[in-house]
This record gives sequence, structure tokens and C-alpha cells, in this order.
Amino acid sequence: MENSNELFVLWTNADLMTSEHMVMMYITNAIKRGWWEKITLIVWGATSKLVAENEDIQLRIRDAQDLGIHVSACIACARNLGTTEKLQELDIEIISWGVPLTEIIKEGKHLITI
Repeated sequence: MENSNELFVLWTNADLMTSEHMVMMYITNAIKRGWWEKITLIVWGATSKLVAENEDIQLRIRDAQDLGIHVSACIACARNLGTTEKLQELDIEIISWGVPLTEIIKEGKHLITI
């Protein structure tokens, strides 16, 4: 499989405990320990608001970015939830994710949905 050492994490669950103790914990440890060479964290739905409003999550996002984790967000969600400006301040890529996500799924790439 092409890109077999690349992981995409679709993060839609804005529960703070899940965000801290699963999403952010796993992706940072996965990079630090070499479990994956490349990780893309996709901020979608309610997580856009969580990231924009929660300073602890913002720090965890910055730490993840410093480790080389690519963080990207759904543009429609950012617009609808009024988070575009804050996400841009956090150096989070904002794009239309519908087609890329569909391609990830159809191509059988590694995807965790939370």
C-alpha cells in the first residue's frame, strides 16, 4: 500500500477528555516513538470550536505541530462556527476536506475517526 507509514486522524469529537487523553496523546506519542512517519490531524465539526476556544488544546496543537504533525481543518466548519481567524492564527491549514477525505477512504489509507 502506498503511504503505508502515513496516518490520517479525523477528529470530530469535541469532548475534552477524549481530545486530551486519546487524540493528542496518541498522535504526539506516535510521532515521538516512530509508530508513524507522517500524521495529518483533521479538525472537523465541533472540534473546530474546541480548538478555537480552549487554550490547553491550542498548546497541545502547537506541540503536535512542533513535532511535525500536519494539522488541517474543514473550511465549511470553520466558517459556520466562526473559527476561521483563530485557526489561521494557530497556523492550521483550512481547506475543503470533502473530496480529500473521500479519496483517503477509497484508496484504503490509514484513517482513525474519533
